Amino acid sequence: MPHPAVIFDAFGTLLHIRRPLHPYRRLLKLGQAQGRKPQADDTRWLMQTPFSLEEAANALGIDVSREQLSALQQLLSDELASIEAYADGVQAVALLQDQGIRVAVCSNLASPYCEAVRRLYPTLDAYAFSCELGMMKPDEAIYQATCERLASSGETNWMVGDSQRCDRDGPRAFGLRGFFLDRHHGKGDYRELTAFAQDVLHALEQDAR
Repeated sequence: MPHPAVIFDAFGTLLHIRRPLHPYRRLLKLGQAQGRKPQADDTRWLMQTPFSLEEAANALGIDVSREQLSALQQLLSDELASIEAYADGVQAVALLQDQGIRVAVCSNLASPYCEAVRRLYPTLDAYAFSCELGMMKPDEAIYQATCERLASSGETNWMVGDSQRCDRDGPRAFGLRGFFLDRHHGKGDYRELTAFAQDVLHALEQDAR
């Protein structure tokens, strides 16, 4: 029998940054000030490589002084320290895991942010991060990799997140049951995660009858 599982996006879904300081964006602006032309795939590259700020600067050919690097790293540290879990995210994960449902996170992330996800959600069954896998949502390969880490087939999996393209449409094209979370305007499939988790459990109860 297939093992049902639920996949969550990370930021904007399970967690939020109280003080967004954008250290990587500032790094790219330093490069621009030095004459480096922004590339269309800069953000994608940063999220598909397991690089620190210093390693990213070197790889991108951006000349960063010790003082500038120290300032960027402080911004990053301050931003990471401000990350919090959404209360309804913690509750939703607990509701699902209490019923034996396997839970994963699948997210497009730069490397330093992965630790915060693992720290605030330490009991998840699988973690699939773009910087570690070298692939990004909505590429089908990252959904496949997440399902493999869950040891669960796509057709029995749900996914939810705050991006229509990456967390609803992309998953649905792959074969997941994808849903859009809109916390601020209420125009998505869900406005918070507790109702989503309860709907998953109800659907599984109906399927079992």
